[in-house]
Amino acid sequence: MAYRFLIVGAGVAGASAAARLAPLGATLVLEAEDQPGYHATGRSAATYIDTYGAPTVCAATRASRSFFWSPPQGFADHALVRPIPELCLARPEQADALAAHLATHPDLRPLGAAEIRRMCPILRSEVDWSGALNDRVAELDVDAILQGYLKLARAAGADLVTGARVAALAPRPGGGWRVATAAGGFEADVVVNAAGAWAGEVGRLAGLGDLGLTPLRRTAIRIDPAMRDGLADWPFVVDVDERFYFKPDAGGLLLSPGDETPSEPCDAQPDELDVAYAVQAFEDATTEQVRRVAHRWAGLRTFAPDRVPVVGMDPRADGFFWLAGQGGYGIQTSPALSETAAALINEGRLPQALRAEGVSEADLGPGRFL
Repeated sequence: MAYRFLIVGAGVAGASAAARLAPLGATLVLEAEDQPGYHATGRSAATYIDTYGAPTVCAATRASRSFFWSPPQGFADHALVRPIPELCLARPEQADALAAHLATHPDLRPLGAAEIRRMCPILRSEVDWSGALNDRVAELDVDAILQGYLKLARAAGADLVTGARVAALAPRPGGGWRVATAAGGFEADVVVNAAGAWAGEVGRLAGLGDLGLTPLRRTAIRIDPAMRDGLADWPFVVDVDERFYFKPDAGGLLLSPGDETPSEPCDAQPDELDVAYAVQAFEDATTEQVRRVAHRWAGLRTFAPDRVPVVGMDPRADGFFWLAGQGGYGIQTSPALSETAAALINEGRLPQALRAEGVSEADLGPGRFL
């Protein structure tokens, strides 16, 4: 069967694109695994933070806010967000980094050591902490968001085929693409490369290279802290240099060392050294001692060379569209970037929400790497 749109990948990028594109024409989503969202999406500790990432990323995050706080009717049966303040933390020797962060985001509120300790009582009292508070932050319900996008896509007639890893792509005579997969062959006018850590590989299969997309492994663990008073109300705590972060999660604390280890596309697994780094950084900053790691996992976050997502039609190949390189921002930018993908494919221009934030096609397009 020939489709108008064929989307490679059913993580949050592909699912959100399908929700936008399916109303515009016959849409097929191909997923290599047996279920959508198995890799980066399903392992994300997603938090909406509008000061996280490069200016273009922050703009896409701000343009996504209204979707999360007021999703389409029937998208989910409960709220997608749970507000949680973000505390950006600095030791005295990190004062310059904190000052730069506050200069970049002047609407954040500076905090002193006493207020920081009140917000998170496990932080070491002997450290003269300083910090910045962002009260626009919220945890995101990743599964509800992914399932909501898939629900919208199916309601508009989109097809989903799992176990369909792409083996070959070839231009179709007269335009469009032929795609060979483990589940059979398909044809489409437009291929949307939303393959996450495999996006570079899909680009190479199409003869277009990988645009420098690099999967980086990040590790997370969950612990049960000894101090639990008010745990659910503690902030999302992140070191200003992103050397570690922790936040309340599932009745415990989620910790990460903020690692970024280059990796081949794979089913990422945590490295014991990275787990040890997470524990050490947490213990250095707090009065807690980690006796047991309740759970550990890892995921691949794929970045373009400038750490800004790649969203746009490849100028070298008619009908090949990149929706890749979301890095650690894929969930929080998915409303704006999926709307952008649909607008660029259908109308050839960015949607008003991103243009109002000062973003241009060149800021996101693959042409910046060619």
